Amino acid sequence: MALRCLIVDDNDRFLEVARGLLEREGIVVVGVASTCADALRRAGELRPDVTLVDIGLGEESGFDLARQLARAGCEERSRVILISAYAEKDFVDMIAASPAVAFLPKSCLSGRAISEILGAAGAGSLPADGPSAQR
Repeated sequence: MALRCLIVDDNDRFLEVARGLLEREGIVVVGVASTCADALRRAGELRPDVTLVDIGLGEESGFDLARQLARAGCEERSRVILISAYAEKDFVDMIAASPAVAFLPKSCLSGRAISEILGAAGAGSLPADGPSAQR
């Protein structure tokens, strides 16, 4: 069964490009959202396996959204991966304190990277060359 994904980002162009990339790589993008409210609603309705959440959502915070998804019980059925165009080192403490399973730079976004993160999160460790900041 294909991995089902929700992408949350305030940049329409990124949403379009990311959706196309992930779908070409076998991930089913069940929806996209641009705001925290829309993301919470869509996550509840669509029940994705993974939710990619941009750290910066315009005036809103992806870190806040990750916490809201966890409080709403969405994280029990969907793992959150934080994404950003900024370097992980700029947010390392906030990433570690979040309920997200990992951080993935937007420049490294791929179906393989997401699958590796989720596989490692279930197994407890990441491959040596895999994405970083797995918790």
